[in-house]
Amino acid sequence: MRKIFLTGLGLTLAVVSHPSSAVSDTSPNGASFASVIVQDRKELRMTGTGILKYLRVFKVYTAAFYLESDASVDEVLDDTAKRFEVSYLRPFDAKDFGNATDEALRKSISSSEIKRLRSRIDYHNSLYESVEKGDRYAVTYIPGKGTELARNGSVVGVIEGADFAAALFSIWVGDNPIDQKFRQELLGIR
Repeated sequence: MRKIFLTGLGLTLAVVSHPSSAVSDTSPNGASFASVIVQDRKELRMTGTGILKYLRVFKVYTAAFYLESDASVDEVLDDTAKRFEVSYLRPFDAKDFGNATDEALRKSISSSEIKRLRSRIDYHNSLYESVEKGDRYAVTYIPGKGTELARNGSVVGVIEGADFAAALFSIWVGDNPIDQKFRQELLGIR
């Protein structure tokens, strides 16, 4: 049971980069998220917010999902700019994130895809740092640049490739996400 719980938690591989601009905020469960951010000259609009719960009772984190302004949610895993930002509702140790990410990827993508991406997944997992309640992570993908992982606004690494971004984001918004209701909230599907 602990492993399942950590999977839901660890999948918050979020990366936080300071956006160059922000317009109005949305505040689910007390966490504030900008409605629009601009990063690397790309305007990203929030598609939705959600709260991930473990066993449908325990709140784990609050998150927001963003897509490039001219992209639709049907193109969520395409080579388009996107961002998944998380505000933690409880502390988590760094060592738990990598295993949880691996487990979630096994549910979201094929074993051959995992094998092909293994070195980049391992690098990504090595970037994790422990979080306390209120800390933020964000994962931001910019075409041609890569997937940026940041903690509380400080970039901790960038992983290249649209294929890596599609695999990582599939954890939350792919066809086999960690939680279907959470996916729908993030994509604004009601």
